[in-house]
Amino acid sequence: MNAILEVKNATRRFGGLVAVDDVSFTVPSKGVTAVIGPNGAGKTTLFNIIAGTFPPSEGAILLGGADVTALKPEAKAARGLVRTFQLVKLFQDLTAIENVKVGFHLKTRGGLFAALVQPAWARNAEKDVEDGAAALLDLVGLSKVAFSPAAVLPYGQQRLLEIARALAARPQILLLDEPAAGLNAEESERLAKTIRRIAADGTAVLLIEHDMKLVMDIADEVVVLDYGRKIAQGSPDAVKKDPAVIAAYLG
Repeated sequence: MNAILEVKNATRRFGGLVAVDDVSFTVPSKGVTAVIGPNGAGKTTLFNIIAGTFPPSEGAILLGGADVTALKPEAKAARGLVRTFQLVKLFQDLTAIENVKVGFHLKTRGGLFAALVQPAWARNAEKDVEDGAAALLDLVGLSKVAFSPAAVLPYGQQRLLEIARALAARPQILLLDEPAAGLNAEESERLAKTIRRIAADGTAVLLIEHDMKLVMDIADEVVVLDYGRKIAQGSPDAVKKDPAVIAAYLG
């Protein structure tokens, strides 16, 4: 299967600290890949490198075969690499559907003229955005709260709403940074079903996660970091039996 993302010898130094140390792996264009490891293993730093928050000290990031190492997050998002964060970042005063509509801005055109004059193409585009946002809310199971302000939604629903908004940018690959953090068992199961649906619809998913049940249930491939280095990669069954992984993390 073709790789949508290639991480090649990624290294990140902060002074004398090596937070990510010569990490390489690929993410297939379909399915779910998880990055796991103990606290301080370098997972979030690796995500920041991939997403473009800062460049690697060494190494390269390829998206669809193109070198995007030096691109900023917004430029990578425009090319199809979109991420969420550990802390939910929604427009709390906007409704759920309005939050998702904001996510379509990368793929729509317009401006002041379109807003004032509302030519036919602008009205059609707005209808497409409305329909697309409704479909994404349905995908993540939030249709019933489409017109509720984000601020009144339970935390688990806010997590799903953030994913829906990220999907509005029509990513080729979606990066999820600890999406199950703070969720209860029921919310985690709903999240797992949502991620499976996203992957089944053709969007590759790369996630950092501490919830090992979630990882083992949904991941096709698991990458394990420890002290900034990759110590294992393989199927969930293979990884959980790996002696190095057991010693560093699962044990």
